[in-house]
Amino acid sequence: MPTFWLDGHVALVTGASRNIGRAIAVALAEHGADVAVCARDLGHLQAVADEIRGMGRRALAVAADVSDPAQVVAMVGQVEEQLGPVDILVNNVGVRPKQSVLEMSFDDWDRIIRVNLSSAFYCAKAVVPRMVEKRTGRIINISGRSGFSGQADRAHVVASKAGMHGLTKALAHELAAYGITVNTVSPGHIETTRPADSPPIADAAQLVKGVPLGRLGLPQEIAAACVYLASPAAAYVTGQVLHVNGGAFMI
Repeated sequence: MPTFWLDGHVALVTGASRNIGRAIAVALAEHGADVAVCARDLGHLQAVADEIRGMGRRALAVAADVSDPAQVVAMVGQVEEQLGPVDILVNNVGVRPKQSVLEMSFDDWDRIIRVNLSSAFYCAKAVVPRMVEKRTGRIINISGRSGFSGQADRAHVVASKAGMHGLTKALAHELAAYGITVNTVSPGHIETTRPADSPPIADAAQLVKGVPLGRLGLPQEIAAACVYLASPAAAYVTGQVLHVNGGAFMI
C-alpha cells in the first residue's frame, strides 16, 4: 500500500531558511528524508539543518543564489557529493514586490522572472539527469493564486507564477516516461513571520474575509501537501496544481 514514508530519499528545498520553506524541509525530514536546504545566505539556514539532524536525518545547508545557473549546478553537485542524488526537489524560492508597471524597469522585470521562474528550471535541469538514471523522482513547485487570477502592481510576479504552472505541465509531460512526477502547490494567505524592516501587509482580518474557512493557513499545511506529492501515495499524480487556500480560490 502507498505510504507517506520517505526513508532513503534525498530532498532539496530552496528558500528554506524561514516560513513555508523551513516547514517543508522539516516535514520531509519528519517523514524520513535526508534534506538539503538552500537560501542566498546561511543565516537561519544552519538552524534548519541542525533541527533536521536532531531528528536523526542527514542534512546539508547550502548558500546559493538559484537565479544564477552556475551556482545551481555547484549547489546540486555539493548535495550529490554529500547526501546523494536528489530524489525530491521543492522549488520554493519566490519574491513578490509590489511595483506598478509604470515604475517597473526592464531589469526589475528580469530579476523577478529569474528568481521566481527561471530558478525552478535551473534546479530541475540540474537534478533531472540523475532522476532519469534512477527512473524515479518528484519535482514540486510552489506558486500562488495570482498566477490564475492576476493582481495589480505585480505584473512580473503574476507572469512568473503563471509561467510556473506552464513549466510544471510541460515537464510533467516530458518526464512521465521516466517515472518522474511534476506538480505545483499553490498557497493562499499563509501566516508567516516577516523581517522587522519589511513593509506592512494588509490586516489579517481583511485577508480572511474572502476565505471560506475563515482563517489564515499555516506553513505546516503547505508542507503537508508537499509531503503527499513527494510520497509513493501520489505516484499517479502529475501535472497538477494543488490549491491550499481555505477555499479562497476555486476552479
